[in-house]
Amino acid sequence: MRVYEEITPNNNVMKFVCDETLTQGGVEFDKESTATESPLAQVLLTIPFIQKIFITANFVAIEKIDAVDWADVTEDLKEIINEHLEENAILAPMKKAPISIYAEMTPNPAAMKFVSNSMLAPEIIEIKSREKAAGVPLAVAIYKEYPFVEEVFIVDNYVSLTKNETEDWSLWAMDVRSFITNYLQAGGPVFDEFYEFTTEAPEHVVVKSAEEFSSVEQQIKAILDEYVQPAVANDGGNIELIEFDEETRTAKMLLQGACSGCPSSTATLKNGIEGILKQMMPDVVDNVEAVNG
Repeated sequence: MRVYEEITPNNNVMKFVCDETLTQGGVEFDKESTATESPLAQVLLTIPFIQKIFITANFVAIEKIDAVDWADVTEDLKEIINEHLEENAILAPMKKAPISIYAEMTPNPAAMKFVSNSMLAPEIIEIKSREKAAGVPLAVAIYKEYPFVEEVFIVDNYVSLTKNETEDWSLWAMDVRSFITNYLQAGGPVFDEFYEFTTEAPEHVVVKSAEEFSSVEQQIKAILDEYVQPAVANDGGNIELIEFDEETRTAKMLLQGACSGCPSSTATLKNGIEGILKQMMPDVVDNVEAVNG
């Protein structure tokens, strides 16, 4: 067997790690995909409980429905993936698709979002300083080329960069766009094969796993995922629940990417998220605050 499973923070997502690199980029499939570029995905998507498939680096990430337990299906999935790996049929041979990147402004004047036509990372990569860029070659290259960049945030199909006050994005956005495009087109990796995705938080903050959340915290996270995350992701950032203080009825959030340091983040927290939680969880949540605001 050349495949082993690896759990992720998302209970419905399992990584199946292979003993060789599958692709330098990343590709995602769901039930509406034809998946012509992946014989493996074509087979897996016929299985009713599988919702999405993400293939990148040396692993296949599978998202299932809630009703199915991983313990009941993991071995069968490993067998299927192993068979395709042996037959070199995880991904079909294909011409290299051209990489395109476009620059997009965010509500944070210090942050610019660079959106790709291909997936870059299956989980959040947040780098708060160049000293912490090890394991993420794309970030290392950006820091080397552009000294004014202070923070790098990568997830899904975009890179969000936060600059210092020495430069203006109006002068640099197109240059950075071209740099990222050329880097990816040349086959440059986004992150190393064995990179560990972790959440960077202030030293005094303990980041819980999804399994450690209380029932109230799980409800809050579900509301955030459905009503908040799509909007903040569109703005190049992320807002993550850290904990809920039942005594003060306060939901504490971590601001990431373009949301971190954004002048409008306080208004988003108070007028947006706090209002939604008060409406949907009356007499439970009274306040929302940022642990790194």
